[in-house]
Amino acid sequence: MATSFWKARDFLFCGVCGTLLDLDNIRYASCPLCGFKRMAKDIEDKETRYSITAEDMRRQLKTQPFVDVVVQKTVIDGTCPKCKHNKLEYDQRQLRSADEGATTFYECPKCNYRFNEN
Repeated sequence: MATSFWKARDFLFCGVCGTLLDLDNIRYASCPLCGFKRMAKDIEDKETRYSITAEDMRRQLKTQPFVDVVVQKTVIDGTCPKCKHNKLEYDQRQLRSADEGATTFYECPKCNYRFNEN
């Protein structure tokens, strides 16, 4: 079954080197690597699909990934669930969409136990 899946999509790739073909001409698709050409009528009426990831977009746009940097932690009165110390440090980060609340991350300065609340 896997073989027929890929065979059905062979029209997208160069018959010589396997590179994805460019449809840069109305009559044929060509391989940007070796120059192989496939007639447009062989590609006509075939469905193509692909998906991209955030990493693909960053690579194409030549941008750096977003890095969440914690500037400072705030100390509050609270009880550590592990060692029962009476102080906790916390910071908040927006991990979900903007219309949902931030996630609060707690850390005990005494035993370094970490936990969070959504």
